[in-house]
Amino acid sequence: MATKTSPSTHKKSGHIRPLGDRVLVKRAEAEDRTAGGILIPETAKDKPKEGTVVSIGEGKQLENGERSTFGVKPGDRILFSAYAGTEVKYQGEEFLIMREEDILGIIG
Repeated sequence: MATKTSPSTHKKSGHIRPLGDRVLVKRAEAEDRTAGGILIPETAKDKPKEGTVVSIGEGKQLENGERSTFGVKPGDRILFSAYAGTEVKYQGEEFLIMREEDILGIIG
């Protein structure tokens, strides 16, 4: 007979580890003001197309059985296309999981 764990005693642990050639990204916060100091309402804010790499997968499986290497590493600030990735909410935080090919460049 299986025992049930009550939600109050269940601890959240671990982290998201992307698979294959995927990258876990924490999107940058949207700006609250324009360069001229005008406040931007929540409904008018564009989602930023930049973020920070949190973790990377093990690489794409190549035909010879080896894994490809990544051009990014955890901690890199990146630019990505507007519709890149899948939004994921984990432990109250929002992340994107995207393929490395959706990354347009590294900032800095």
